[in-house]
Amino acid sequence: MLKARVITAVVLLGIFLPVLWLAPLIWLGALLALVITLASWEWWRLLFPNNKKRAISYAGICLLNLATWFMYAGMDAVQLLLWITLGFWIVIVPLIMKQSLEFDLKKWRWPLVISGLFIFPACWFALMYLRGISMTLFLSVLVLVWVADIGAYFAGKAFGKNKLAIRLSPGKSIEGAVGGCILVLIIALLGGLVLDNVELFQLNYFALLTEKLGWLGMVAITILCVAMSIQGDLFESQLKRIAGVKDSSHLLPGHGGFLDRIDALLPVLPVAGLIVILITQ
Repeated sequence: MLKARVITAVVLLGIFLPVLWLAPLIWLGALLALVITLASWEWWRLLFPNNKKRAISYAGICLLNLATWFMYAGMDAVQLLLWITLGFWIVIVPLIMKQSLEFDLKKWRWPLVISGLFIFPACWFALMYLRGISMTLFLSVLVLVWVADIGAYFAGKAFGKNKLAIRLSPGKSIEGAVGGCILVLIIALLGGLVLDNVELFQLNYFALLTEKLGWLGMVAITILCVAMSIQGDLFESQLKRIAGVKDSSHLLPGHGGFLDRIDALLPVLPVAGLIVILITQ
């Protein structure tokens, strides 16, 4: 398993890093669109575990929807898309998660199918908007989510005693979540205090928040983003448990599926994208 994880990670980095650093921006957009399309394919398979044949059709519809937004939607429409997606994560998802494993997926399948047509394009637009402003801005938002996950893992291993949501994800603990949040806040403080004075890092997410909203605003939004990343992870865990599967797919040996890799990003990106839009207008 470890060997498969390492090989898969190396292959993915070998594809992603050259496209990110060396290729024209449109190549990054195409690569991210591929990831989003495969994640939407997995989304259907979680919602319809006994009817996976139409997953390819749904993924195609999501890609077509993304292409339509890209070609015809203006900035105001994209901003509306991000608001709708944010509303899904802060209103609808908590209601679903409150029901834990008693959640009746049969009644919610089609609303969630429709929601996916907003969730995945919103993720793509947020990423591309951040990258269009600055590579550092783009990477710092990703780092926020990755550091929260890494910090939660190690803090949970070392100190975890109280389960965060034992029925949805038995391995996650409150101590782990707090540890992940603390590690992100340390990175955020460094980003706002130190890295904004280095030319390469002038447009990192934390420095931008500090400049526009002050230290308190930066800390508050950082904590919100960490909380949203945890929510995304737990929500996918809920859907997987109800569907009776361990991973969203087996497309990434040792890692599960693409949805497993981006579940924490899905709710964070609309928040980060909207905040950047609002404070830079």
